[in-house]
Amino acid sequence: MEREWVVEESVVVAAGARDVYAAVADLRRMGEWSPEVFATWVRGRAIASGTKFVGFNRIGWRVWFTTCQVTSAVPGRAFAFRVSSFGIPVALWGYRIEDVAEDPAEPRTRLTEYWEDLRRDNRGAAFVSLLGKVFTGVPAEGRAEVNRKGMRATLDRIRTAAERG
Repeated sequence: MEREWVVEESVVVAAGARDVYAAVADLRRMGEWSPEVFATWVRGRAIASGTKFVGFNRIGWRVWFTTCQVTSAVPGRAFAFRVSSFGIPVALWGYRIEDVAEDPAEPRTRLTEYWEDLRRDNRGAAFVSLLGKVFTGVPAEGRAEVNRKGMRATLDRIRTAAERG
């Protein structure tokens, strides 16, 4: 099986693009959405491009943290962040938000979550791949499938919360 380097999943949400963006860009709520993230520590109050944060993650009994930095924060359109471990790039995670409403009275937004594995073509890629397997129990070659399942759960949780208002 060939390794996947990029994964994305989408869902349509019966809510406005700004409301959907507010949910995904609130890093302190990431533990509500993600099946892996259980907490975040955000440096500062405002969340904008350049904001740094730490994600605390869990799969079963395995617990680890990653350092992250927001790379894109465009209200109603896009939110993304880079993940690193010991200063070595690991992944890019992001959300694309697109208004797909046909009737302005009935808001509908397509939310796409994407992940790109950055553990290639750089110094330290093999090292962080090994760390990933040790800390998460998931070999680099299996990370895409684990993330795909996690994305589906995350998007469903965000959709449910946004549609409740």
